[in-house]
Amino acid sequence: MRIEFPTVPMPDELVRAEARKRQGMVLKPAGSLGTLETLAAWIAACQAQSPPRPFRRPRIVVFAADHGIAARGVSAHEPAYTRSLLAAVREGGAALNVLAEAAGAGLRVEDIAVDSDEGGQFKVRRGCGSIDVEDALSQTQAEEAVRAGIRLADTEVDEGADLLVPAELGVGASTPASTLVAALTGTEPVAVIGRGSGIDDNGWMRKALAVRDALRRARPVLGDPVDLVRTAGGADLAAMAGFLAQAAVRRTPVVLDGLSAAAAALVAEELAPGARNWWVAAHRSTEPAHALALDHLDLEPIVDLGIGLGGGTGAAAALPLLTVSVRLLAELQPS
Repeated sequence: MRIEFPTVPMPDELVRAEARKRQGMVLKPAGSLGTLETLAAWIAACQAQSPPRPFRRPRIVVFAADHGIAARGVSAHEPAYTRSLLAAVREGGAALNVLAEAAGAGLRVEDIAVDSDEGGQFKVRRGCGSIDVEDALSQTQAEEAVRAGIRLADTEVDEGADLLVPAELGVGASTPASTLVAALTGTEPVAVIGRGSGIDDNGWMRKALAVRDALRRARPVLGDPVDLVRTAGGADLAAMAGFLAQAAVRRTPVVLDGLSAAAAALVAEELAPGARNWWVAAHRSTEPAHALALDHLDLEPIVDLGIGLGGGTGAAAALPLLTVSVRLLAELQPS
């Protein structure tokens, strides 16, 4: 059965205008708080109230998966490193854990397609195909992954989440993400390839060749976003796309992290046009494809911290700025 999303509602533009008017009436020069004012007005529009209420339950949801392309030497890490990363996050010892705690955000970790015997409610398969020579997923698995993302978004919103952050976890994830960005923005492979996990020149060349070959396979299915993630994406990216689209349907704002989140966002916007109005870009990472995706989505990042780690770290670091923006709008004295 084909996956279809309802028409995505728009954030409340009248409330956004009210927030902007309020910002012009408080004790400060007009527009002097820059992006913090833009953020507060966006949050007010998403919540349909001005001033907006503080976020009560921000949630970071990690989508973990392995990618067959990692065996081609496109990462500085061996494929098995995914399981170490997953264990570190679950045990609370990763950078994301520290940043999430500092930001007051809850953290959920789901195995979508890790190459391990471990099962799980949302697991689609063990690893994904090597996209340079084979599909990442079967058609059934691609649809299952998108629906897993939808269910995760619904679950989080139903449990009270009022701000969501999707994050990837897995070796080699930037290669399919770069391929999706290249495909959906009409960009050549050499223009989207970054250093990812810290690859050397030889690794960069292997990655460029992998994206070139995957892009060749992806072009015939550009007209169908599910077919695209099936062919040249992965279970984590498909699930993140479903998650992002459904969050917009549920009127829940989302903070986008790095390259993988932005690539999934491009797919989600194809699945549910207008969903991008419910997203804000946390930061601009060091990956060229990330900047291309944000430009295509017309999203201006909040900060540029030079972060290349991905995995939700940049978004988690930016979360306190959203809290500050809400408080400034609510608490500044009238002029």
